[in-house]
Amino acid sequence: MIIVYTPAGGEPEQYDARTLLASEASIVARTIDQKWPQVKEGLVDDDLDAMRAVVWILRKRQTPTLRYGEFDPGVDEMVTRFDKTEVEGWVDRVFGLLGTDPNVTVDTVVAALSEVPDVAADPDYARTYIEKRHAEASEGKDPAPDAEATGSVPARTKSAKKTSTSSAPSS
Repeated sequence: MIIVYTPAGGEPEQYDARTLLASEASIVARTIDQKWPQVKEGLVDDDLDAMRAVVWILRKRQTPTLRYGEFDPGVDEMVTRFDKTEVEGWVDRVFGLLGTDPNVTVDTVVAALSEVPDVAADPDYARTYIEKRHAEASEGKDPAPDAEATGSVPARTKSAKKTSTSSAPSS
Protein backbone atom coordinates (compact mmCIF):
# COMPACT_ATOMS: atom_id res chain seq x y z
CA MET A 1 0.00 0.00 0.00
CA ILE A 2 1.39 3.36 -1.00
CA ILE A 3 0.46 6.50 0.90
CA VAL A 4 0.70 9.61 -1.24
CA TYR A 5 1.29 12.69 0.89
CA THR A 6 1.04 16.02 -0.91
CA PRO A 7 1.77 18.87 1.49
CA ALA A 8 0.02 22.16 0.72
CA GLY A 9 2.03 23.86 -2.00
CA GLY A 10 4.45 20.93 -2.21
CA GLU A 11 5.20 17.98 -4.43
CA PRO A 12 3.63 14.53 -3.85
CA GLU A 13 5.70 12.19 -1.69
CA GLN A 14 5.12 8.44 -1.72
CA TYR A 15 5.50 6.19 1.31
CA ASP A 16 5.33 2.41 0.93
CA ALA A 17 3.72 0.88 4.01
CA ARG A 18 5.16 -2.52 3.05
CA THR A 19 8.66 -1.25 3.82
CA LEU A 20 7.89 -0.89 7.52
CA LEU A 21 9.96 -2.99 9.88
CA ALA A 22 8.13 -4.97 12.54
CA SER A 23 9.38 -2.59 15.21
CA GLU A 24 8.07 0.39 13.23
CA ALA A 25 4.69 -1.30 12.69
CA SER A 26 4.48 -1.88 16.45
CA ILE A 27 5.16 1.79 17.12
CA VAL A 28 2.48 2.80 14.60
CA ALA A 29 -0.04 0.44 16.21
CA ARG A 30 0.72 1.65 19.74
CA THR A 31 0.66 5.30 18.67
CA ILE A 32 -2.89 5.09 17.33
CA ASP A 33 -4.01 2.39 19.80
CA GLN A 34 -4.84 -0.23 17.17
CA LYS A 35 -3.55 -3.69 16.30
CA TRP A 36 -1.49 -3.89 13.09
CA PRO A 37 -4.28 -5.69 11.12
CA GLN A 38 -6.60 -2.78 12.01
CA VAL A 39 -3.97 -0.30 10.81
CA LYS A 40 -3.64 -2.17 7.50
CA GLU A 41 -7.41 -2.19 7.04
CA GLY A 42 -7.44 1.50 7.89
CA LEU A 43 -4.99 2.15 5.09
CA VAL A 44 -7.35 0.47 2.62
CA ASP A 45 -10.11 2.79 3.81
CA ASP A 46 -7.96 5.96 3.79
CA ASP A 47 -8.14 6.22 7.59
CA LEU A 48 -6.41 9.47 8.55
CA ASP A 49 -4.90 8.09 11.76
CA ALA A 50 -3.44 5.05 10.00
CA MET A 51 -2.03 7.08 7.09
CA ARG A 52 -0.63 9.79 9.37
CA ALA A 53 1.09 7.30 11.68
CA VAL A 54 2.66 5.30 8.84
CA VAL A 55 3.94 8.40 7.05
CA TRP A 56 5.21 9.80 10.36
CA ILE A 57 7.17 6.65 11.23
CA LEU A 58 8.67 6.44 7.73
CA ARG A 59 9.64 10.13 7.85
CA LYS A 60 11.37 9.47 11.18
CA ARG A 61 13.96 7.46 9.24
CA GLN A 62 15.26 10.75 7.84
CA THR A 63 14.35 12.92 10.83
CA PRO A 64 14.71 10.75 13.97
CA THR A 65 13.61 13.53 16.33
CA LEU A 66 10.28 14.08 14.53
CA ARG A 67 7.45 13.74 17.06
CA TYR A 68 4.02 12.45 16.11
CA GLY A 69 2.39 15.72 17.22
CA GLU A 70 4.72 17.66 14.94
CA PHE A 71 3.48 15.83 11.84
CA ASP A 72 -0.10 16.98 11.33
CA PRO A 73 -1.02 16.97 7.63
CA GLY A 74 -4.26 18.39 6.27
CA VAL A 75 -7.14 15.96 5.84
CA ASP A 76 -6.92 16.18 2.04
CA GLU A 77 -3.13 15.90 1.86
CA MET A 78 -2.95 12.08 2.11
CA VAL A 79 -4.47 9.26 0.13
CA THR A 80 -3.65 5.57 -0.24
CA ARG A 81 -2.94 3.86 -3.52
CA PHE A 82 -2.23 0.24 -4.48
CA ASP A 83 1.32 -0.67 -5.46
CA LYS A 84 2.12 -2.78 -8.54
CA THR A 85 1.97 -6.10 -6.70
CA GLU A 86 -1.42 -5.26 -5.20
CA VAL A 87 -2.75 -4.14 -8.60
CA GLU A 88 -1.60 -7.40 -10.18
CA GLY A 89 -3.21 -9.48 -7.43
CA TRP A 90 -6.48 -7.60 -7.72
CA VAL A 91 -6.59 -7.82 -11.53
CA ASP A 92 -5.55 -11.49 -11.57
CA ARG A 93 -8.28 -12.43 -9.08
CA VAL A 94 -10.95 -10.70 -11.13
CA PHE A 95 -9.74 -12.34 -14.35
CA GLY A 96 -9.78 -15.61 -12.39
CA LEU A 97 -13.57 -15.34 -12.33
CA LEU A 98 -13.69 -16.13 -16.05
CA GLY A 99 -15.23 -19.53 -16.59
CA THR A 100 -16.88 -19.61 -13.17
CA ASP A 101 -20.16 -18.16 -14.42
CA PRO A 102 -21.48 -17.89 -18.00
CA ASN A 103 -22.43 -14.25 -17.34
CA VAL A 104 -18.82 -13.35 -16.54
CA THR A 105 -17.18 -12.41 -19.82
CA VAL A 106 -13.88 -10.80 -20.67
CA ASP A 107 -15.77 -7.54 -21.30
CA THR A 108 -17.55 -7.65 -17.92
CA VAL A 109 -14.24 -8.34 -16.19
CA VAL A 110 -12.56 -5.39 -17.94
CA ALA A 111 -15.54 -3.17 -17.06
CA ALA A 112 -15.34 -4.28 -13.42
CA LEU A 113 -11.69 -3.21 -13.37
CA SER A 114 -12.32 0.25 -14.81
CA GLU A 115 -11.62 2.04 -11.51
CA VAL A 116 -8.40 0.20 -10.70
CA PRO A 117 -6.16 2.83 -12.35
CA ASP A 118 -7.82 5.49 -10.18
CA VAL A 119 -6.67 3.76 -6.99
CA ALA A 120 -3.23 2.68 -8.24
CA ALA A 121 -0.02 4.48 -7.35
CA ASP A 122 0.97 4.02 -11.00
CA PRO A 123 -2.23 4.36 -13.08
CA ASP A 124 -0.38 3.78 -16.37
CA TYR A 125 1.00 0.49 -15.08
CA ALA A 126 -2.48 -0.57 -13.94
CA ARG A 127 -3.99 0.22 -17.36
CA THR A 128 -1.18 -1.64 -19.14
CA TYR A 129 -1.52 -4.67 -16.87
CA ILE A 130 -5.30 -4.81 -17.40
CA GLU A 131 -4.77 -4.56 -21.18
CA LYS A 132 -2.19 -7.37 -21.02
CA ARG A 133 -4.53 -9.65 -19.04
CA HIS A 134 -7.38 -8.70 -21.42
CA ALA A 135 -5.31 -9.71 -24.44
CA GLU A 136 -4.29 -12.99 -22.77
CA ALA A 137 -7.88 -13.82 -21.85
CA SER A 138 -9.09 -12.94 -25.35
CA GLU A 139 -6.50 -15.32 -26.80
CA GLY A 140 -7.77 -18.08 -24.51
CA LYS A 141 -4.69 -18.19 -22.30
CA ASP A 142 -5.00 -19.13 -18.62
CA PRO A 143 -7.22 -16.36 -17.17
CA ALA A 144 -5.20 -15.93 -13.97
CA PRO A 145 -2.15 -17.28 -12.23
CA ASP A 146 -2.59 -19.51 -9.20
CA ALA A 147 -4.58 -17.48 -6.66
CA GLU A 148 -2.17 -18.48 -3.90
CA ALA A 149 0.76 -17.04 -5.85
CA THR A 150 -0.82 -13.60 -6.23
CA GLY A 151 -1.07 -12.92 -2.52
CA SER A 152 -3.87 -11.22 -0.70
CA VAL A 153 -5.09 -7.77 -1.57
CA PRO A 154 -7.98 -6.31 0.41
CA ALA A 155 -10.97 -5.15 -1.60
CA ARG A 156 -11.60 -1.41 -1.71
CA THR A 157 -14.74 -0.86 0.31
CA LYS A 158 -15.62 2.48 -1.19
CA SER A 159 -15.62 3.89 -4.67
CA ALA A 160 -12.34 5.07 -6.15
CA LYS A 161 -11.22 8.61 -5.51
CA LYS A 162 -9.57 10.53 -8.29
CA THR A 163 -6.48 12.56 -7.58
CA SER A 164 -3.97 14.40 -9.67
CA THR A 165 -1.16 12.28 -8.29
CA SER A 166 0.58 10.45 -11.09
CA SER A 167 4.10 9.87 -9.87
CA ALA A 168 5.53 6.35 -10.01
CA PRO A 169 5.32 4.08 -6.95
CA SER A 170 8.36 3.08 -5.01
CA SER A 171 7.77 -0.62 -5.63
